[in-house]
Amino acid sequence: MSGVMERSLAIIELLADEPDGLPVTTIAARLDLPASAAHRLLNELARFGYVRQDRAQGNYALTLKLAAMGLSFLGHTGVTDIAQPILDQLAQQSGELIRLSVVDGRNLVWVAVAQGTTKGLRYDPSREQGVVVHLAASAGGRAFLSTMSDEEALMLVAEQGFDSKTEQLGPKAPKTASEVLAILHETRQRSYSVAVDSYIDGMAAMAVPIRYANKGVVVGCLSIAGPAVRMTSERMKELAPALHAAANELGAAGRASRYFQRVKAESESAGESTDRQSA
Repeated sequence: MSGVMERSLAIIELLADEPDGLPVTTIAARLDLPASAAHRLLNELARFGYVRQDRAQGNYALTLKLAAMGLSFLGHTGVTDIAQPILDQLAQQSGELIRLSVVDGRNLVWVAVAQGTTKGLRYDPSREQGVVVHLAASAGGRAFLSTMSDEEALMLVAEQGFDSKTEQLGPKAPKTASEVLAILHETRQRSYSVAVDSYIDGMAAMAVPIRYANKGVVVGCLSIAGPAVRMTSERMKELAPALHAAANELGAAGRASRYFQRVKAESESAGESTDRQSA
């Protein structure tokens, strides 16, 4: 790992999964850095307010500065203001966890949730806010991939990899291109994606894409997730109309979000560039 920027970002990404922080020796070992270099970078990050050191244990942890910046960014884009009432309504209808992911370049990122049940058996997303969606294993990722050609979908899966760099996937996560293609074919036939014991063992989810103004450009995906014992195929069929209706409502409201407007413009610009290259 070379370069101050690359090393600094690697430290931030590592600490994002460690809310209690880590000692400098552990950070250095995990990132294959000299302890002196890790200590120097941590001091610089602390100087700019991104990292703090727990004087009692000596651990380094992220401050809330990055989280606040992310929330501020989402607030200015209009995504959460538009989406949250729709997510809350769908959560109340379904009694399960609702997740919104948005397109960010060639990735999907989870940005908002609504929990439909507060007791009993449930699926809790914990740290998924701001996390890049694993395309091949998750329902949201599969819904996103199903809107593309097989070639483009496999290209994105290959870029990301079949395994997750940050967490253990479920036992039914696909391992080959042929498995992914079969899943996408079923998704297109069904009109919504399904992932059972794939992203997380014991979890089942369904998802649909969100299209800007309910037309061509995909700007995100909307999913319902819960324990697999409750989210059966029959239950998913019952929830499908409400899921589609909520996605359509989000798509129709997309004109009010500067972020969705930007995704639309970037997609159209990329399409125009492709047309010019093929001409």
